[in-house]
Amino acid sequence: MDVLVIGAGVVGLACARALARRGHDVIVAEKTGGIGNGVSSRNSEVIHGGMYYPTASFRARHCVNGRRMLYAFCESHGVPYRKCGKLIVATDALEQAKIEGIYEQGVANGVEGLSFLTGREAEALEPNLACTGAVLSRETGIIDSHALMLALQGDLEAAGGMIAFLATVERIARNGTGWNVTVGGAQPAEIAVDAVVNAAGLGAQALARTTEGYAPERIPPLVLAKGNYFGCLGKPAFSRLIYPAPVDGGLGTHVTLDLAGRMRFGPDVEWIDREIYDVDPGRAEGFHAAIRRYWPGLPDGALVPDYAGIRPKLTGPGEKAADFMIDGPAEHGLAGLVHLFGIESPGLTSCLSLAEDVAERLIA
Repeated sequence: MDVLVIGAGVVGLACARALARRGHDVIVAEKTGGIGNGVSSRNSEVIHGGMYYPTASFRARHCVNGRRMLYAFCESHGVPYRKCGKLIVATDALEQAKIEGIYEQGVANGVEGLSFLTGREAEALEPNLACTGAVLSRETGIIDSHALMLALQGDLEAAGGMIAFLATVERIARNGTGWNVTVGGAQPAEIAVDAVVNAAGLGAQALARTTEGYAPERIPPLVLAKGNYFGCLGKPAFSRLIYPAPVDGGLGTHVTLDLAGRMRFGPDVEWIDREIYDVDPGRAEGFHAAIRRYWPGLPDGALVPDYAGIRPKLTGPGEKAADFMIDGPAEHGLAGLVHLFGIESPGLTSCLSLAEDVAERLIA
């Protein structure tokens, strides 16, 4: 097949790679001038274990499978990563019940390397920590997300695929059994292909609305959840990632580490109605309060604004978190078309598994 993948983020690149390695002719249309300039470049760079998500959901299945695939890919392609592990901690009875549920969900999802620890056991592992109990996930890690995307791009191009930058897709129309795709930008064109994969992240819903014959009622709402991050001055206080019990819309203001050894906190959840990436220094007060629940020794004035990302959620405040939405021919009845909606966390961890799923749906 001739396939057009829209979006050169980590999921789009993984899908394009999977299709090219199966022998298809693949072009990626990316509206910016480089890879990973959207959601993929503004996250925690965490390889997730898979214990938060409902059993048999796309997020559970693809996170667990994708994590295993991702570690193998990092080894075979020289992508920097570290399996540092993580503690999900409780500081009161309500949070204790939450993390017990997370542990049970992780066991149900087939997540390896989980242990339930007392507060004293967790504090022995991380002396700066204060908690009443914790779940230890040994399989959680961190990754250089840009190196991952470069490796995916390299595999794609080695298999004969290519990326067209500064190429904004404006319309997708039926063409017999295939699709005519109108591309704007510096070199406008109309491309005839057999199949289209919409991996446009924050732009996925808008792109779906330009798709001829695709029922508008199938397009889910786009809810923007901004996650702010703060850096921390001084040496890292922890050797593992530290996550509190989850909050509405996210996993709580947690400690993340990068491969350079820096420690940062975030993301929080800020519901917004337009894309904006500025980090308000005033939010540090809320960060201090959240962090000191599990790290009482956080020094005053240690937090500095870092960066922000926006998650393309399908549900809003107070609503149950939605699963990934993978809308393919078997669901909507249009051959050669897959729309991906709501691919937020754990999208990076899931990318290789999601890509195999998408490829199978197009072949079927």
